[in-house]
Amino acid sequence: MKGLAWKATTQVVSQGTRLVVAVLLARMLSPHDYGVAAMVIVFSSLVLVFSDLALGAALVQRKELSDQQRNTAFWTSVGAGATFTLLGIAVAGPVAGFYDEPEVKGLVIALSTTFLIASLATTHEALLVRDMDFGAVETRHMIGLLVGAVAGVAVAAKGGGPWAIIAQQIATSIATTALIWKRSPFRPSLTFSRHALRDLGSFSGFVLGHRLLFYVHRNADNLLIGRFVGAAALGAYSIAYNMMLVPFSRIATPVQQVMYPAFSRLQDQPQRIAELWVRATRVVGALTIPALCGLVVVAPDFVRVVLGDRWEASIPLIQILAWVGLLQSLQTLNTEIMQARDRTSVMFRFMVVFFAAHVVAFLIGVQWGVIGVAVAYAISSTLVEPILTVLAARTLGVSPLILVRGLAGVTLASLAMGVTVFLVRGALVSAEVPELPRLVICVLVGAIVYLPLCALCEPALRSEAKWIRGALARRRAAVQAA
Repeated sequence: MKGLAWKATTQVVSQGTRLVVAVLLARMLSPHDYGVAAMVIVFSSLVLVFSDLALGAALVQRKELSDQQRNTAFWTSVGAGATFTLLGIAVAGPVAGFYDEPEVKGLVIALSTTFLIASLATTHEALLVRDMDFGAVETRHMIGLLVGAVAGVAVAAKGGGPWAIIAQQIATSIATTALIWKRSPFRPSLTFSRHALRDLGSFSGFVLGHRLLFYVHRNADNLLIGRFVGAAALGAYSIAYNMMLVPFSRIATPVQQVMYPAFSRLQDQPQRIAELWVRATRVVGALTIPALCGLVVVAPDFVRVVLGDRWEASIPLIQILAWVGLLQSLQTLNTEIMQARDRTSVMFRFMVVFFAAHVVAFLIGVQWGVIGVAVAYAISSTLVEPILTVLAARTLGVSPLILVRGLAGVTLASLAMGVTVFLVRGALVSAEVPELPRLVICVLVGAIVYLPLCALCEPALRSEAKWIRGALARRRAAVQAA
């Protein structure tokens, strides 16, 4: 509960900050600037993949942990960070040549420094997560995000163009690393053990492979659009992607990050994990399903009011990618279950299939431009995402239908809300109501319709709310007594 409370606080701060910064940058930068930055940001996700070689996940999962394992993980991560920083600098020229955008070279070189910067904090953060000390972890994330936001807006205001987005990434990385060292009690010593590395590597190797393939899948669409369609089209796609997939993954990811160490502690109790899996996914679905259904309906008004008319090309992309965002938000706990249960080899084999299906879809879809890529992404996601749910259920020895039943009420209430908002918006368009009040009215109608329907169709959520209120009351009483 404490972990989720910290994550919720972080999400309020981070989503508010990201939305404000995204809108400010969208108004300060041109679609071409945004597209050039997106060509480089493709590589920023590699920082998360390679900064610790997935050793942090192994540190969290292991039942017992020695000082040798901690120190070995730290120095291995730092060595990997330094190596990938040098590699990033070396490939900056070829990357710029691939896109035929000379400005990309300097941006890639600058962003490559975050490999080393981030690697200095990965072990410290993993140990805090293992202890479920989310207060320390989330405080540094919030402050780092705010520092990065200030840096990005400042550079954009001075006419920095795509450098604004890169400056935001670098400033965030420096601030978060400095803060995690200040908050973490771990201080590495000059010790290294090959035995400890082999032990951690037996787990982290499959996780690293999974992350690498997921990274390539997540960025293959950007690479293809940037190479074959152009920077302006990539800018529109990136705006749609950020507005749809990133924010809603931020709803599911906090639950994922809290549940992984919890699942690891319960790794020998699959039935308890299954119960938590359904409960947590239902809570995530209660937020993401109605929000995405509603945004599909109001996307034209949302884009014109919030982003401006020049981003109108992103409207159909947002509507298509909403389905992808919904599917992904409901799958995030599945890989955490397989990691906690030490089924990383199964997870990796699935990722090979997942990767192949999406890349083939992107290659086919790009023949029809940016819309074709989005449609292909939606189709391939529909085909492969349910497989992961089946594998997670099999890992726990339960039927995947328990998740379907757990989401039935939320889905029904969301569909009813979506139809209602669609009808209301149609009436408002016919009455020639301006876009801003039309958007506000649709959002209010959606909330008024969804909340009572959800309470009626999904009584389990009422029980969850009652339980949470009781837990908070008991915590307040314990604090007062102390």
